[in-house]
Amino acid sequence: MSATPSPLPPELPITPPGRLTAPDGRVEPAPGAIPAHGRYVNADLRPVPLSERRWTTYNFTALWIGMAHNIPSWTLASGLVALGMDWKQAVLTIALANLVVLVPMLLTGHAGPKYGIPFPVLARASFGLRGANLPALVRAAVACCWFGIQTWIGGQGIYVLLGKIFGGDWARATSVGGYPWTLWLCFLVFWAVELAIIHRGMETLRRFENWAAPFVLVGALALLGWMAAKAGGFGPLLDQPSALGWGEHFWPVFFPSLMGMIGFWATLSLNIPDFTRFGAGQRAQVWGQTLGLPTTMTAFALLSVLVTSGSQAVYGAPIWDPVALAGKSDSVFGLLFALVTVLIATISVNLAANVVSPAYDLAHLAPKFITFRTGALITGVVGVIILPWKLTATPELYIFTWLGVVGGLLGTVAGILIADYWIIRRTVLDLADLYRPGGRYWYTAGWNWRAVLAFAVGGLLAVGGSYSQPGKGPFPAHGLIPFLKPLADYGWAVGLATALTLYTLLMATGSGRAGRTAGRADRASGGAARASGGGARPV
Repeated sequence: MSATPSPLPPELPITPPGRLTAPDGRVEPAPGAIPAHGRYVNADLRPVPLSERRWTTYNFTALWIGMAHNIPSWTLASGLVALGMDWKQAVLTIALANLVVLVPMLLTGHAGPKYGIPFPVLARASFGLRGANLPALVRAAVACCWFGIQTWIGGQGIYVLLGKIFGGDWARATSVGGYPWTLWLCFLVFWAVELAIIHRGMETLRRFENWAAPFVLVGALALLGWMAAKAGGFGPLLDQPSALGWGEHFWPVFFPSLMGMIGFWATLSLNIPDFTRFGAGQRAQVWGQTLGLPTTMTAFALLSVLVTSGSQAVYGAPIWDPVALAGKSDSVFGLLFALVTVLIATISVNLAANVVSPAYDLAHLAPKFITFRTGALITGVVGVIILPWKLTATPELYIFTWLGVVGGLLGTVAGILIADYWIIRRTVLDLADLYRPGGRYWYTAGWNWRAVLAFAVGGLLAVGGSYSQPGKGPFPAHGLIPFLKPLADYGWAVGLATALTLYTLLMATGSGRAGRTAGRADRASGGAARASGGGARPV
């Protein structure tokens, strides 16, 4: 009688390695190449099957329109004007920043349609299967803060508009923790609605973004038309000269502001594969993002300037907050329309930009126990306890401290991802090994110390000199590390360039032989795939 072999543990099966490659270069794992469950995989982290990658150019464009049309985006120009810029300088700064951040957005987004993997799994190629938790946690922490900020701003919008509808008793409600309890109620209800939507999954989010984008655009244009009609034209703000000029006083404000504006979307330049993994092809994500991001953000900044200039003509002072401006309406219908627009706009950006990523990132920490939905719930809780109302207290705190420091750290991670994916591996990855302990991305006990070193050095140079004006931020005026203070104004660029260069050198020198060997092996397997011909084919 032969003995019955004992079953293998589910996370370590003996499976045939391989992948299926479509004619357009998109890849999915061969059946059995990646286990269904295990320490490094669950249903949310597995590659999206080719049959389910169906987001089109419109879907990505709508995603960006929905994300860009929100209250913080609207008030970006106001923050720059408050720092002394005129409207032309503010719009130019925002436009340039979004053209710059589009480049890493497209580079990291490439891995999404090709392999169907989210950001934390892509990070395994450079940081290692365990080391990828480092950039995932950094990204998740930033997203949780952003989620809280957007939810607080959205709750404030609902509170103001409902106050106009219900009357003075709404605003004069009993104060709790320094704010009326009615404001806390709006904040918590809005928070619950957001989590209820994301709990239904990514397909629900795609459908929501498809109709939310045009609705919010119509709402913004309606606000412009209403203000133009009341103002009889636009003038005072557009004629306001810059307090900085274009000389020596302008550049010290321009560069940190530019880095801050880049930092506004630097988060998405990392985790954009979380969305592009559902793309029908590279063309869809490239054109969708190019049409959606820089054009929309620039147009929205210009729109906010025009509407605010009209408010100055009508009310004698510029009103940059679109909620406060909408609250000037005497029409109940107008107030309700503004309320719905604020709701949809804020939900649209918050779910896409600030819940999807940390949900995947937290699932990456413990795939056996944390699903996408569980990660979304954790994000919601953390977003409340970080006290988001304190992060937007002043333009200096918001633009220089929050956006500047965040941009510096995230630029460092982006530099490592781009260097690994484009320079070291030439966009060719071994899908199965991204989920397999002991494979080519295991490095040393699951960590690639070269990526960690590049992250540490890049992050130190990017944010080590962070400083604040006296009384306007948490950092000393002379900088945390004084001799690094001159670099602080260029944090995102310094972090990205330093990490990209250092990581590439470390992987290309003798200490990076394993990385070079893995890169050559990846490219060789990719060449075999292209040489085999046919349709969707195993390699």
